[in-house]
Amino acid sequence: MLRLYELEHWSLEGRLALTGQNDSWSANISWRHSPGAEKIKLSGPLGQGAVAISLIGNIVTIDRGGDDVQSSTQPEEFINQQLGMFVPVRSLRYWVLGLPEPSRPYKDTNAGFNQAGWLSEYKQMQSVNNDGAMPHKMMVMNNQVKLKLIIDRWDLNDTKTN
Repeated sequence: MLRLYELEHWSLEGRLALTGQNDSWSANISWRHSPGAEKIKLSGPLGQGAVAISLIGNIVTIDRGGDDVQSSTQPEEFINQQLGMFVPVRSLRYWVLGLPEPSRPYKDTNAGFNQAGWLSEYKQMQSVNNDGAMPHKMMVMNNQVKLKLIIDRWDLNDTKTN
C-alpha cells in the first residue's frame, strides 16, 4: 500500500455516475496522474460533450472545447460551480487508488473508509499486472453526492519519463 502513495504516474479508464440532490449524470472517464498534475477527461456516448479538467498545482482549468476554456485558483469550489455538485477532487486522487488521503484522519469501515465527511467503499477489486489489487467498482458518497466509478483499465507506470 505504501508503494501506491509513492506512485508518480498512473492512469485509469472507466465509467462514472454522479448523483446529487437535484441532478445526475454519467460519463466515460479518462484520468492521468503525474507529479503535481491531474488531467481528467469526461465524455458522453461516442465522445460527445467532452470536458477536459486539468488540475496543476492550485489552478484548475475546464475545457469544454472550442473557445470555452475557464480557469480558477479555487479548484474544488470551481468544479462544484461547473458540475452543480461538490466533488473532492484532491482527495479523490487518493481514493481512486483505494487509499485515504495521507494528510487527513480517517476511519476504516468493512468495505473502505470514512474521511473528511465522505465514505469510500470498494465493491470489487481487480488484479493489475503484478501490482496487486486495484479498485474496479467503487463508490464515494456523503449525504448530498454519490459518485460511482467503474474502472475498466489501470496503467500503473512509475517511470519518470512520462
